[in-house]
Amino acid sequence: MGTLTTSLVSPANPKLQLPSLSPHQLSQRRSFKKLKHTSAFPVARLFGPAIFEASKLKVLFLGADEKKHPGHNIPRTYTLTHSDVTSKLTLAVSQSINNSQLQGWYNKLQRDEVVAEWKKVKGVMSLHVHCHISGGHFLLDLFARLRYYIFCKELPVVLKAFVHGDVSLFKEYPELEDALVWVYFHSNIPEFNKVECWGPLKNAAQPLTNPVTYQNNKNKDVTPQQACLEDCTCCFPPMSSIPWPSQDLELENRATTLQ
Repeated sequence: MGTLTTSLVSPANPKLQLPSLSPHQLSQRRSFKKLKHTSAFPVARLFGPAIFEASKLKVLFLGADEKKHPGHNIPRTYTLTHSDVTSKLTLAVSQSINNSQLQGWYNKLQRDEVVAEWKKVKGVMSLHVHCHISGGHFLLDLFARLRYYIFCKELPVVLKAFVHGDVSLFKEYPELEDALVWVYFHSNIPEFNKVECWGPLKNAAQPLTNPVTYQNNKNKDVTPQQACLEDCTCCFPPMSSIPWPSQDLELENRATTLQ
């Protein structure tokens, strides 16, 4: 049997003729090969390095001065969304969340937006970033752990987009790159409903090459400063410009689940 099998598959057999394929079968084979290559890309993108590409970033300034310090007069908020169809990022720099970016069933289903705001507490600037992990519908709950992983992996790209998109601000006030980054993960699952300090912005925006780097990137020894109870000039804005549910905003005041 071994000899017979070898002779049948050997190219030296002159009588062997491969069966011809119909046009429909050829089309199916080409489609299968194409599917194999295209399906491998999302897997590589998910577990490969997260890389910021400036050419894929679109920036909108909506009522915000490109060079005005965010702690002087008006709140400064970032709304970042991603299109799976075009692979492009859209960043809105404004005084509050740009709700027009979050409309439509697709965005409401995916909930992959990242919003952030600059805050000044007792004279110290910090960037507060919010991500929606789960809650709202069962699909988000089902993939909460994976979503948390993806957000953590992609956040350096998001932060890099903030710096690149608001480049005039950072050129005018380079000290903002030393501001601490606080990341709020919002979830109906306690394990993923937490606040993490990712350290100075210039460090947090660096790509995460491995989980150890990510663990070291989080500062476990500090908690967000509490704003002054009375009216003052050293804290701004007095209230968050990001309208998350009140139970989630309590994280900002307590920060008891830091890891």
